Amino acid sequence: MDIARPDIKRKRQRRLAVIVVLTIIAVGVAGALVLRLKPAAPSVESSAIWRDTVKRGPLVRQVRGLGTLVPREDRLRLIPAETEATVLRIHVLPGTQVKPDTILVDLANPQVTQEAQDAELALKAAEAGYQNAKVQLQSTLMTQKAGAATVGSDYQQAQRQASTDKALYDLGVISGLTYSASKSKADELTTRNGIEGERLTMNEKVITSQLAVEQTKIDQARAILALKQRQLSALTVRAGISGVLVDLPLQVGQNVASGTTLAKVVQPDQLKAELKIPETQARDIQIGQPSSIDTHNGVIEGNVTRIDPAVQNGTVTVDVQLNGALPQGARPDLSVDGTIDLERMTNVLYVGRPAFGNENSTISLFRVDPDGKGAIRVPVKVGRASVNAIQVIEGLNPGDTVILSDMSRWDNVDRVRLE
Repeated sequence: MDIARPDIKRKRQRRLAVIVVLTIIAVGVAGALVLRLKPAAPSVESSAIWRDTVKRGPLVRQVRGLGTLVPREDRLRLIPAETEATVLRIHVLPGTQVKPDTILVDLANPQVTQEAQDAELALKAAEAGYQNAKVQLQSTLMTQKAGAATVGSDYQQAQRQASTDKALYDLGVISGLTYSASKSKADELTTRNGIEGERLTMNEKVITSQLAVEQTKIDQARAILALKQRQLSALTVRAGISGVLVDLPLQVGQNVASGTTLAKVVQPDQLKAELKIPETQARDIQIGQPSSIDTHNGVIEGNVTRIDPAVQNGTVTVDVQLNGALPQGARPDLSVDGTIDLERMTNVLYVGRPAFGNENSTISLFRVDPDGKGAIRVPVKVGRASVNAIQVIEGLNPGDTVILSDMSRWDNVDRVRLE
């Protein structure tokens, strides 16, 4: 027969309670430790990222832009229509090598032809009018000169008679009345002789003035004739310069208005590059800076010659003069890539330009561990930037390897694993 033992039962209950308490404490401590643990670092495929090593040395600051090859202003000729006309014949097509006297197009305008003939007749009429006026004025002048000569002769005779009569009057040979009459006639002819001289001088001035008016009519008629002849000559459209005809937007029978561009001739060996530089990168560009233009069939060096003062569609237009011979295949409107050297820096710390981050700011980059198995986020202060590199001021040392790819997916972590 079994006998109950209360002390053994109590011991078992106490032991069980201790075990339960210890288990609860262990579970609580374990839970707290688990909560304090950071999430595991995410993994990144090594082959999917772009790395670069921090270096110290010279750095060339550059900006890059897309553009096209365009003719230089002094090697381009746009041929406008002088008057309204109709296209009669097209002699050459775009792409043809032309010389200054090469005929491109024949135009027709009957009104211009008639006006040229009228202008020629008007000039002949003006010249005939000048000669007629000259003859008439010369005839009038000769008549006045004859009258003046007669008065002058009478004046001389009256002076001599008055002198003789005075001598005879002094001797008492003639009366005072006779002397007074001869003296009065001499005085009258003196006055008439002076008036005739003034009239002759005035008439010569009038002749000069009237002939100048007639000459003005001739000059006006000659200028109109030159204009009409130029318009008539312009109906035969010529290249004007040696080069290549690149544009001829005409058809036979087409009517063109005055001022319409008929053709475009360029010298293809005299081109320049017209680059579109983002406005945020154009502030340091200056005239004369060296440049290189990639035509996709060769690279040619050049220099900046013009910077457009205006911004269009977020870009600034920069003209680059090309030095040396153009690569084969270079032609107007060819798409090119241009790089402009802004500054040459010496002994600076730099790294490849990351996917995101502006110059003169503080950015965060993932620095790769020495074993290459992970990377940690570090703040980096950067300075001036180039096309493919950026200056490092603080946060990295020479030889450090950083990830330059877009790591925005891991903005919420400070470390990643590289696999």
